Amino acid sequence: MRRVALLVDVQNLYYTARQAFACHVNYPKLWQAMVGEDDVAMARAYAIDRGDERQRRFQGILRDIGFEVCLKPYIQRRDGSSKGDWDVGIALDAVEVAPDVDRIVLASGDGDFALLAQRLRERHGCRVEVFGVRMLTAEALIQAANHFTAIEGDLLLRPAGGAGEPH
Repeated sequence: MRRVALLVDVQNLYYTARQAFACHVNYPKLWQAMVGEDDVAMARAYAIDRGDERQRRFQGILRDIGFEVCLKPYIQRRDGSSKGDWDVGIALDAVEVAPDVDRIVLASGDGDFALLAQRLRERHGCRVEVFGVRMLTAEALIQAANHFTAIEGDLLLRPAGGAGEPH
């Protein structure tokens, strides 16, 4: 059995699914699609913590599915801008786990991860698979991966149902 690491950029998936489809991601279905028959060595969902109850429920759902939820505080700057992404943390975790897995699955459309995907393949021999909202996933990331899966169809929840939303 192959070993797989799942790295999910929750903020990216939330905003791209909302923008493209006015939907949320179906995380239980996403888990199934990412794992297949493989053994999960690491499953992390990276999110920003605003501390509200709706977010806590959503984070509980992610934990119940099997994800370790990694949180960073939401930072509002004095000038009105905000900060909160996990790009460096995701990249560090991917490089750290690469020697111990056969596959790394990255759920994000962020083109900043293209170089990471390329390096994981070249230097660690990992198969890199990307899940993202097709119209909002960077072409460079798709090209750098061994395989791309579009988040659509049953990987989405219509607004009335669902596994919460992380905003």
